[in-house]
Amino acid sequence: MQVESGTSTLTGIPRLGRIPILDVAPVVGGGRWPAKAVVGETVEVSATVFREGHEMLGAAVVLRGPDGIEQPGEPMSEVGAGLDRWAALVTPDRMGEWSFRVEAWGDPIAHWWHDARIKIPRGQDVELMLAEGARLFARAAEALPSKDRPTLTRPAERLGDETIPVGDRMEAAADPDVADVLERHPLRDLLTVSEWFPLVVHRQRALYGAWYEFFPRSEGATFDPMGRRGPMSGTFRTAMKRLPAIADMGFDVVYLPPIHPIGTSHRKGPNNTLDAGPYDPGSPWAIGSPDGGHDAVHPDLGTLADFDAFVAYAADHGLEVALDLALQCSPDHPWVTEHPEWFTTRADGTIAYAENPPKKYQDIYPLNFDNDPEGLYTEVKRVIRHWMDHGVRIFRVDNPHTKPVDFWERLLADVNRTDPDVLFLAEAFTRPAMMHTLAKIGFHQSYTYFTWRNSAEELTDYFTELTGPAAAYMRPNAFTNTPDILHEYLQHGGRPAFEIRAILAALLSPTWGIYSGYELWENIPVRPGSEEYRDSEKYQYRIRDWEAADRDNTTIAPLITRLNTLRNAHPALQLLRNLTFHYIDQPELLAFSKRHMDDVVLAVVNLNPHQPREATVHLDLTALGLPDDPDRPFTVHDEMDGATYTWRKANYVYLDPHLRPAHIFTFRSSES
Repeated sequence: MQVESGTSTLTGIPRLGRIPILDVAPVVGGGRWPAKAVVGETVEVSATVFREGHEMLGAAVVLRGPDGIEQPGEPMSEVGAGLDRWAALVTPDRMGEWSFRVEAWGDPIAHWWHDARIKIPRGQDVELMLAEGARLFARAAEALPSKDRPTLTRPAERLGDETIPVGDRMEAAADPDVADVLERHPLRDLLTVSEWFPLVVHRQRALYGAWYEFFPRSEGATFDPMGRRGPMSGTFRTAMKRLPAIADMGFDVVYLPPIHPIGTSHRKGPNNTLDAGPYDPGSPWAIGSPDGGHDAVHPDLGTLADFDAFVAYAADHGLEVALDLALQCSPDHPWVTEHPEWFTTRADGTIAYAENPPKKYQDIYPLNFDNDPEGLYTEVKRVIRHWMDHGVRIFRVDNPHTKPVDFWERLLADVNRTDPDVLFLAEAFTRPAMMHTLAKIGFHQSYTYFTWRNSAEELTDYFTELTGPAAAYMRPNAFTNTPDILHEYLQHGGRPAFEIRAILAALLSPTWGIYSGYELWENIPVRPGSEEYRDSEKYQYRIRDWEAADRDNTTIAPLITRLNTLRNAHPALQLLRNLTFHYIDQPELLAFSKRHMDDVVLAVVNLNPHQPREATVHLDLTALGLPDDPDRPFTVHDEMDGATYTWRKANYVYLDPHLRPAHIFTFRSSES
C-alpha cells in the first residue's frame, strides 16, 4: 500500500505522509530549480525519516531518467546515530533532466529480527515469535519475482516447522541469500513517498576542466623597432601556433576575450588612459564599429573562416574554445543607430555610458533590458546561436550580474532545451546572493572569490562552503588571475607565490584556470595598491617570448603541466564534493585531501611564499579510507619530486617555498 502525502487545502504545502520524509537534499529553492550533476558523478541524496514508537524503518532513493523510466530504488542507510538522517549515493549515467524521490516504509521483517534476537535466546514467546516470522517471510515471498521466491519460501517453511530445532529455524532465516533478496525486494508496509525533485545532468566539462585565457591579437603581434610603422595585430592564424603549447600543458578549454570589432569613440589607450594613439587597439570589451557588432570578427584578426579554422585546429589538439559573451557596446556599435531603444538616454539626450562611480567607462554603452525586452532577447539569442553554429559550445559571460536575472533564466533554458551540451560560465564577482542565484537559474559554472582567499583559514572556510550544500547548484571555476585581477599576493610573492596558487587552484577545485602570462609569473601592477596589470593587455598588445622562457627556465609551465597531468590521472581531483581539510599545527600551512573510492590525493601546502615552514599534520584517516589506527603505517608517493614516504596519523613536514612549496601525495587506500 502506497501512502501519498497529500496537500493542505489551506496552504498548498504537502502534508506529512504516514511516515514523515523531511528536508530532502539536494533540493534547490524548494524544487523550483534543479540540483546539478554531471554524467557519472556520484550524488548523495539524504532525508530525515522517522516514525512513531520503536518500529523499524527502511528507505530508498528512486531515480527517474530523462526517458521517464524509474530505476530500482537505491537503499538508504542511517547517517549520524540518533539523528534520523538517511542517505544513499546515486550516479546518473547520461545527460538530461532527471528527477528523484525518497521512499520510506515500515520494515516488519527488520523489526521482527530485532525482537527475535532478544526474546528467543531468553525463551520468551519462542513459538509465537517464530510463527510471526514465518508469516512475514511468506508474505514477502508472495511479492517476489518467481526466480527469487524459493529463497524466502524456504525460511518461511522452516520457521513454522516445530519439528526442527529452534536454532536451525533461525539459521534458515539468517541465510545470506535471504538477506540479499530482502535488500533488493524488502517487505514494505505503509509505503510513503516524497514528491519528485529535479536533477539536471550535464556533460563532464561542466564540472571538470582546465581553462587557459589568452588574447589572439597578442600572439603573432609585431612591432617595428625602427618606428616606421605602428604595431601589427596578431591574427587567428598566428594565434593557432600557440595552441599546441597550451594543449601540451594539459588544458582543456582555451578562452578568448571578445573577438569582435572595437569602437574608436572614446577608445582607451595604454593603461586605461583616456587618449588613445592612432595605433592603440583599444579594449576588446568596447564592442562594435562600422565593421560590425557581436556577430562579427575584428578585421585585424581575420575572417569568420579564419575563426572556424582556429576552432577546428583547437579541437584537433583536444581543446574547446570558450568565447566571451559581453552584452555591451561601444558608441560605434550598429545597434546604437539601429536600436537606440536598447540603451538608456539621459536628460540631455545623450546615451548613458557605463559607470561604477568613481570609475567611468566612456568607451562602453550598457544595454537597457527594459525598454524592448523581447527585441533585445531575440537578438542576443540570435548572436549566441550564430557562434554555436561556428563551433562554440562554451560561453564565458561577462558581468552577468549587471543584467536581469530573469533574462538569463529564460535564455539559458532556451539554449539548454535544444543544445544541452552548451555551457555558460558566470563572471560575476559580486554579492553572494546574486552569485548563488545566477548559479541556481542555470549557469553551469561560476567565478569565485578564490583570488582573494589566501590564508589557511580563508581557504578552509571558503572551500568548505563551496563543497557543502552550495555544490548542489554552484560549480566553482578557480581562476588564479584574470586580465583585471593581479592580487597583491602574486605581486609580492615572486615565483613561489605563482606556484602555490596554481597548486591550490588545480587541486581544490575540479575546474581551474590561468590567464596568459601566469606561467611567466608576470607580477607588476599599474600602481601600488592596484590589482590592474601595468601595460595591461586589455588596452595594448603584449608580445611574450615563450621560447626564451622555456630556454632560460623562467616559466612554471612544467609545474602546470604536472598538475594537469595529475588531475587527468586521478578521478578524485575531478570531483567537488569530496574535499576534506586536515588539522595542522602551523597557521601558514594547509593540508587537505580528495578521495574517490580508493583513489586518494593528499596535499600539504606552504602558503608563505617567502619563508620555510614546519609543522605536524594530524590526518583524518577515515576520510582517507584508512583504518583509524594512529600507529598503522601507509606509503605515500610525492608527485612533486617522486619521493616515497611512510606516513602515519601524525607526520612532521618541512616545506621551503623556494625549493618545494608543497607535498602532493597519491596513493590507493586499498593498497595501504
